[in-house]
Amino acid sequence: MRVLHVIPSLDPADGGPSVVFPKMLAALAAVGVEVEGATTAVGADGAVTGDPPVRRFRRLWRPGKPSWSMARWLSGHVDRFDVVHVHALFSFASDLAAWLARRRRVPYVIRPLGVLNRYGMSARRPWLKRLSLRLLEGPLLRDAAAVHFTSQAEADEAAELGIPMRSVVIPLGVEIRTPGDRQVLLARFPALRDCRVLLYLSRLDPKKNLEALIDAFAGIVVDAPDLRLLVCGAGDAGYVAALKALAETRGVAGRIEWAGEVRGDEKASAFALADLFVLPSHSENFGIAVVEAMAAGVPVVVSEGVPLADRIVDAGAGWRCGTDAVSVEGAIRQALAAEVDRRAVGERARELVRAEYSVEAMGRRLKALYEQILEGRGSR
Repeated sequence: MRVLHVIPSLDPADGGPSVVFPKMLAALAAVGVEVEGATTAVGADGAVTGDPPVRRFRRLWRPGKPSWSMARWLSGHVDRFDVVHVHALFSFASDLAAWLARRRRVPYVIRPLGVLNRYGMSARRPWLKRLSLRLLEGPLLRDAAAVHFTSQAEADEAAELGIPMRSVVIPLGVEIRTPGDRQVLLARFPALRDCRVLLYLSRLDPKKNLEALIDAFAGIVVDAPDLRLLVCGAGDAGYVAALKALAETRGVAGRIEWAGEVRGDEKASAFALADLFVLPSHSENFGIAVVEAMAAGVPVVVSEGVPLADRIVDAGAGWRCGTDAVSVEGAIRQALAAEVDRRAVGERARELVRAEYSVEAMGRRLKALYEQILEGRGSR
């Protein structure tokens, strides 16, 4: 079985997709699927890297991420694959790959990456998305062999659009690793030593609602002088400056450490330092950073915009809050209360990931989906 995965970008600034995509390819290779990836990048033009291989094509500009070299390659190669798995919508690479697969009668799967939920459809040029959905993405969704959602909540919100589609829910997966070394980040931020640490680790984007976390943090530190906030992630320079200005206004700038993007040992160190992970997003299609934190044994506070929130609460792995600062503050205070055994909550979080959100489980479920699609195609 040969499967092509297409994603518009693996730029780390795009957050979760850049983390999940290579792990998904590796998980499929581990269960015997012959898999390749294709994406766009700055400057690259057909370079192949990694194992499984990922082809990177030069994009012309960032909005929409168009790439003529990718278009030529897809046109000449898409029918060499048994299944095409497309990640995202409203983007040149993903829409073109799905359109070509549809035209060449190659079964294709679309993973919308949250753009079909209420927030995704209302943010950033909603009128243009509605028009494009009617003319292009709607027919692609209707004819897809499957539309891959990563949570039931994401599938339910997409269903509100009224487009007939073959929905399937397959959660993303992460690896459970050995604990990181606290000293890696303590060397950069010695002020975190001997403090309780709230961790935010995701891209810095208005959707993530970091403003509510800063406001909540300002309310909590009045009673918790040993508490610090570690912010890990990158974003638009103007937006990051606005967040730092907000911290100054709220009087907590000296209690927040801005680590920027962290990877590898630094990322593991951030989880090792954290007493609590907080993500107050307005909207997530899954929330991979939350699952990574739980895999590291960190208890979590997540907003109602994170689809896994109910499952996390049911498993006793964390707390759920609204997206307003008062609700975020209340949940954090509850999690930090003296009588709470956060170590036990963290262990339940790790067990939840091991049982339901492992890389191995993701690979097996995706392979089963492709086999089902091909069996159905052969029976027609």
